[in-house]
Amino acid sequence: MYRMYDIITKKKQGLPLTEGEIRFFIEGYTAGSIPHEQASALCMAICLRGMTMEETAVLTDAMANSGDTVDLSAFGEYSVDKHSTGGVGDKTTLIVAPLVASLGGKVAKMSGRGLGHTGGTVDKLESIPGYRTSLSPEEFFEISRRVGVCVVGQSGVLAPADKKLYALRDVTATVDCIPLIASSIMSKKLAGGARSIVLDVKCGSGAFMKTPAEAKALAQAMVEVGEKCGRRVRALITNMDVPLGTHIGNALEVKEAVKILRGEQEDDLYRVCIALASNMLSLVHGWSVEEAEAGCIAAIRDGRAYAKLLEWIAAQGGDTSVLEDLSRLPVSPVCYALCAPETGYIAHMATDGIGTAACLLGAGRATKEDTIDPAAGIVLQAKTGDYVEKGQCIAYLHTSSEALLPAAERAFLESITMDSKPPVENPLIFTR
Repeated sequence: MYRMYDIITKKKQGLPLTEGEIRFFIEGYTAGSIPHEQASALCMAICLRGMTMEETAVLTDAMANSGDTVDLSAFGEYSVDKHSTGGVGDKTTLIVAPLVASLGGKVAKMSGRGLGHTGGTVDKLESIPGYRTSLSPEEFFEISRRVGVCVVGQSGVLAPADKKLYALRDVTATVDCIPLIASSIMSKKLAGGARSIVLDVKCGSGAFMKTPAEAKALAQAMVEVGEKCGRRVRALITNMDVPLGTHIGNALEVKEAVKILRGEQEDDLYRVCIALASNMLSLVHGWSVEEAEAGCIAAIRDGRAYAKLLEWIAAQGGDTSVLEDLSRLPVSPVCYALCAPETGYIAHMATDGIGTAACLLGAGRATKEDTIDPAAGIVLQAKTGDYVEKGQCIAYLHTSSEALLPAAERAFLESITMDSKPPVENPLIFTR
């Protein structure tokens, strides 16, 4: 019989926990037999003393199996998922999911809502009239099988240990710990059932991991944990020191995703999506990344990826006419041109601040109970490295009320740094 007091003491001393001790903790805390103060103490001990990769893998598996799990074994080697650690303007799922499905992958995916400056895939999809993010298990599997892609909201009983632990870590300053972050993310991915997983680990001012070195440490931990738990996993470390693409906000991001899939836009967003989709298809089919990349480019150029997007959205009840005529997506009554405060280069954009500005316009939520304005957001006209003249429009702010503009404009301008010299350009994808 295990005792939490002994487990906490052992980890406080820097000793590795056994599989039995870890599973005892997760099962007891999920069931409510272990109190919050003891769980908090163990999380703090883990933050200070760390965990071995074996411990982290057991913790991840225990959390993944703390509730319901999705069985995608019927799709064999073709089931594949993508996870992003979050960012501003990150609408990659809207592009990557139909692109991969158009080339034979099965993307049966559960996604979350946005909170704070990071947008949520479910919120973006719900800006499409009629799109259903809640389906019965039977519908979820049928659409995934027939269309090759289905994206729904996260189930409340999927990895409940993670949901409970994350809420505790959020108020006890134990969020920033790689074993706990890795197990949190990977437990949900394992419970989601995909055979292969590609991770988009963001780094920079708009990401949780601020430097490439921090992002690499997290990426390596998640890849190793996933592989120890029997999945095929790859991770790309991508730049979130600049918003991804030009559109920030739910309906605005849907519009940009459609343009990418139509082949009308080949920018940083396009390149990240091609990289993610190529690695997903490489795992699914055993292709080289170069072969998969050529397939992705061809699927966009010949219309297969866009056709798959329309098929997917229609299958989940969405009105595809708003995708064929983008002017029919939700539109804000107020569109304000925000101008450059001085002449020079945009040397840096504090991406989290840009995301905050979008939230202040109504595009995000500060608490889970807040209502989102699907049309609100920002369309960037200039980004880091661009030379602008004083008074030149650098962004359009979209909102339902002019009263929201002053705070959003202030947040945006406080987030940019101007210089007379161009900045050093960082890579878009740091490493795999």
